[in-house]
Amino acid sequence: MNSSVYKIIEVVGSSDISFEDAAKIAVETAAKSLKDLRVAEIKEMDMKIENGKVVSYRVKVNISFKYVVD
Repeated sequence: MNSSVYKIIEVVGSSDISFEDAAKIAVETAAKSLKDLRVAEIKEMDMKIENGKVVSYRVKVNISFKYVVD
């Protein structure tokens, strides 16, 4: 039987373009230091507002990756 264990971390990405861009930035940045990323789940989204206008988008993302012990 083949078993696996996965670790889940939460990261926050931000973008002045869109929620989608913020999520992409979060995942791609995490991928620079973590190996074998599996699933990304958007947990929360919010926007920063200044003078009645949206100036940035933020997303909290749970990312899972395979947990390997040497």
